[in-house]
Amino acid sequence: MATMLLSAAGSSIGSAAGGSLLGLGAASLGRAAGGIAGSIIDQQILGRGSAPVPTGRVDRIRVQRAGEGDPVPRVFGRIRVAGQIIWASRFRERMTESDGGGKGGGAQSASYSYTISFAVALCEGRVSGIGRLWADANEVSPSDFVHRLHDGSEIQDPDPLIEAIEGDAPAFRGLAYIVFEDVDLKPFGNRIPQFNVEVWREAEAAEGAAAPRLSELIRAVALSPGSGEFSLDTDKVRRIVGPGRTEFENVNTPSERPDLLVSLGQLAAEAPKAKAISLIVSWFGDDLRCGRCEVKPCVESRDKQTSPTEWRAGGVGRQEAGLVSSDAAGRPVFGGTPSDGSVIRAIREIARRDGRVMFYPFVLMDVPEQNAKTNPWTGVAPQPAFPWRGRITLDRAPEVANSTDKTAAAAQEVRAFFGNAMPADFNVGSDRVDYVGPAEWGFRRFILHYAHLCALAGGVDSFCIGSEMRGLTHIRSGPSAYPAVAELRSLAADVREILGPDVKIGYAADWSEYFGHQPNDGSGDVHFHLDPLWSDDSIDFVGIDNYMPIADWRYTRDHLDEGFGSPYSLQYLKNNIEGGEGFDWYYASAAAREAQDRSDIVDGAHGEDWLFRPKDIRQWWSNAHHDRPGGVRAPQPTAWTPGSKPIWFTELGCPAVDLGANQPNVFFDPKSSESFLPYFSRGVRDDFMQRRYLQATLSYWENDANNPVASLYAGRMVETSRSFVWTWDARPWPEFPSRLDVWSDGPNHRSGHWITGRLGAAPLADVVAEICRRAGVSNVDVSSLYGVVHGYMLEQAGSARAALQDLMSAYSFDAIESGETLRFRHRDRRADIGIEAGEIHLSSRGQRERRFARTPDGELASAITLTYIDDESGYESGSTEARHVGSTSTRVEALNAPLVLDAAAAQETAERHLAESRASREGVLVRLGRRHLAIGDLTLYLVQSSCDLPG
Repeated sequence: MATMLLSAAGSSIGSAAGGSLLGLGAASLGRAAGGIAGSIIDQQILGRGSAPVPTGRVDRIRVQRAGEGDPVPRVFGRIRVAGQIIWASRFRERMTESDGGGKGGGAQSASYSYTISFAVALCEGRVSGIGRLWADANEVSPSDFVHRLHDGSEIQDPDPLIEAIEGDAPAFRGLAYIVFEDVDLKPFGNRIPQFNVEVWREAEAAEGAAAPRLSELIRAVALSPGSGEFSLDTDKVRRIVGPGRTEFENVNTPSERPDLLVSLGQLAAEAPKAKAISLIVSWFGDDLRCGRCEVKPCVESRDKQTSPTEWRAGGVGRQEAGLVSSDAAGRPVFGGTPSDGSVIRAIREIARRDGRVMFYPFVLMDVPEQNAKTNPWTGVAPQPAFPWRGRITLDRAPEVANSTDKTAAAAQEVRAFFGNAMPADFNVGSDRVDYVGPAEWGFRRFILHYAHLCALAGGVDSFCIGSEMRGLTHIRSGPSAYPAVAELRSLAADVREILGPDVKIGYAADWSEYFGHQPNDGSGDVHFHLDPLWSDDSIDFVGIDNYMPIADWRYTRDHLDEGFGSPYSLQYLKNNIEGGEGFDWYYASAAAREAQDRSDIVDGAHGEDWLFRPKDIRQWWSNAHHDRPGGVRAPQPTAWTPGSKPIWFTELGCPAVDLGANQPNVFFDPKSSESFLPYFSRGVRDDFMQRRYLQATLSYWENDANNPVASLYAGRMVETSRSFVWTWDARPWPEFPSRLDVWSDGPNHRSGHWITGRLGAAPLADVVAEICRRAGVSNVDVSSLYGVVHGYMLEQAGSARAALQDLMSAYSFDAIESGETLRFRHRDRRADIGIEAGEIHLSSRGQRERRFARTPDGELASAITLTYIDDESGYESGSTEARHVGSTSTRVEALNAPLVLDAAAAQETAERHLAESRASREGVLVRLGRRHLAIGDLTLYLVQSSCDLPG
C-alpha cells in the first residue's frame, strides 16, 4: 500500500471562471490548490535536507566590490549590477598651475586632478548588451565615459588598454566585463565612484527548444508612434518656455542625445537582425465620411516656439496646420505630425546604420468625443471617438439605408477624399517640399508629399501608398466597380514616377481586406476587389497587416482546445496559422463564439474553400481568382497572376495581454472607441503570450516547408525579411512609458503591442534549464514551463535548488522526478484522476483509513508582504502586501523575491502565496492502491464528494 496527501480544497484546481473569494481574485485562486503539491515536492523530490533553504535577498544597497575570491554573479533577463573591480591602472595625476591675482602679480598656485582606468566584472556568461549606467546612485550617460564592453564570449580577446599597461593580460573569457578609460575622479571627490550597470542577458536556450529566440527571429520592425512634432529628429530641438528659458523637445534621457538615436541604439542591441524599419508618419483625418474628411498635418500647439528649427510639414508652418484635440486637462491627445526636416534626417540616419526604410504613411482619426458629426455606420450622431481609419466610408455606409453605394455618387465621394493633387503640384527645394496645387487636404496630397520628401532624403527601400482602408476599398460605384481601388492604382503610378523603378511600392491591406470583398448583404457576391491593384505594374508586393487569430482559448473547463494543454503551446499556435478560426471554421455569431459552436468553411459550389478563408494565404497566392457576382463563378479569372508577387507582413503583432492570440488585432486605449480586450481575456499583462505569438508566426513562415518558392520571381511566397513587427517605439525605454509628464499614452504600453522593453526578458524555461545544466543535471524537461523572467541575479555561490526555489515560488511551478528525468510544470493543471470512496483501501483494523487535518486559523498568515526589485523605479527595491479579509490571525509573513517585477505582477505573486497558504490548510491522509501511483511521478488527486469529506 501507499499513502498520499490529498487536498480537501482540490476542487479549486483549475477553477478560473471569475469572481473572487476571501478577497482574492479568481486568477490567484485558480492556482491555489496546486500550492499543496509544492510542500510535498520539497520532501518527495528534493530529498534529504529539502526543507526550505535560504535563498536570494533583495539588495537595497548595491556596492561595487573588489574582493579576492568574491563570487561572480549570474544574470538572467535585464537587471542592475554593481559588479566587481577586477583591474585598475595607477592614478594619473595632472597639475595645473595658475598665477595669483592682485597688483604686481601674486604667488603661483597649483591644482591637481586625477584620472584612472579600471575594469568591472559584470557577470558570468555572454551578455546581450548594457543599458543604463549609475554613478554613486545617480543615473548618468554612458556616453560621458570612454568605455568598452567585453560581452563574455569564449573567444573574446584581451582588452587593448589592459594589455598595453600590463603586457600579458588575461582575456577573461566567459566573463562579461566593462573597461572604463581615464575616468576623471574630480566630480566624485577624487575616488572611484560606485558604478552600477544595467545588463541584459538571454539564458542559454533549452535543449530541443521549439523555436529560435525571438531576438533572432525579428528581422523588421515598425517604428511607432508616427506622431510627435520632433520625435524623429536626430538633432536636438529646444522649446522656448520663457525669457532665456528653454527645455528639450526631443531629449528625455540622461545621455542628452535625441530620443530617436537612443531608441535606434537599443533596437540594434536587442534585435540585431532587425535591418528593415517601417518609418511611420501620421497625418490626421477628421471625419468618417470620406467626402467630408480632410487629411492634414497637425501640431500640438500653435504657440510653441522651437530652436534651432521651426516645425514645418506638408508644405505649411505651425499656424496653417491643423491642431490635434485636447483632453479634459488641456493636454493634446496625440503628438503632432513629425516635422519634414526630422523625417528627412531619420531616413538618412537609418540608412547610415545600414537599415532599409519602408515609408509608412498613417492616418490617425482625430474625432473627439461629444462631436456632432453623423456616424455613417448608424445614420445618427455622434461619430465614435478616435476610431480606426478602416471605418472611413460613404456618407451612409453600404449597409445603411439611403447609401450611395453602387452608384456614380459613391465615386464622387471617394474622389473628394483622394483629391486632385498631382506630382507636379510640389516644389522641391534643397531641404523642403512645398505644395502649389489646389487648396485642398486630400489623401493624394498626403502621399505625394512624402514621395517627394523620401526622394529628397536620398530615397527609401520601399513605400506604402496607404494602409487598412477597408471601408474605402469596399465602396462600389457599380455592381463590380471599386473607385477607391482605381484611385490607389493611379496613386501608385504617380509615386513610381517620383521615386523611380528601384523603390518597392505596395499597399498595406488589413488581414480582413486583402483577399476579397464578400458583402454580407444576401447577394452572394464575391469579388477579388483588390486584384486590379495587386496586379498593377506599379505595385511590387502584396502588403498584409497580419493580426490573424491563432488561438481560441478559454478559462473554462472542457473547452474544445483544452487538449493542447496551454494557450502558450507553440505547436498549438502553429497549428492555427494555417488552421483553426478563419481557416477550418468560423463563428456565425457572438452567441456561437460563446458556445464554441463552430461552422465549417466549405465551398459547396466549386470546392474553392480557400476563397472564404482569410488565413489561407498559400492558396490565395497560388491560385487564379474568379469573381462570383451574385454567387455565379465568372469563367474568366481576374488580372491576378498566381504566385506573381511576394507577400509582406507590413504589420505583425499581438498585444501583451492574456489570451492575446485569440484576437491580436485589438488594443486597449481608454480614449478610443476601438479599445477592446481579446476574446475571453481578463486584461492581465502577459508578455509571454506576445512572445509566443511572434515566435510561432515568424518561425512558421521561416520554415521552408511552409513557405513555397516562387517561380515568377526570386524568393518565396512570404518575404520573411519584411515581416514588420508592431511595434518598436521611437521613444527610448524606460523613459517611455514611465515619463507620463511627457507622454500621456504611457499606460497603454503595459498590455499593448509594444516589444520595446520586453525583448530583454529571458524565457522561464531557458532559465530553469540553464540552472539545472550548470548543476550537472542535463536530463530535464522544461517544455511545460511558460512565462518570462524580466530579471533575476544569482549573486552568491549556492545550490541549484536554492537558485530554483525563488523561481518556483514566484512562477508557481514544481519539480517532479519521473524516471531519470526531472520535469518542471506549473501548478495550475487539473487533477489527473478522481478517487471514489470505494477505492480507499482498508487498514489493518478493517476500516477505510482517512485522517483529516486542518490548520488552525491562528497559525495561518493573515497577510504576506513581498519585497522585490521594482521594474518601474530603476531597479530599486519595492514592497507590496496581500491581506486576508476577515482573518482572526495576526501572523504576517515576509517574503523576499530577488526578481525584477512590476507592481501588478508583485501584487499577484503575494496574493497567490496567500491563497495557497489558505487553500492548503485542509488535508486528508488516505490509503490507496499502487495503481494510483505513477512510477517516479507525482499526481494531484481530486477527491470526489462521495468520499464524504468534511465541510
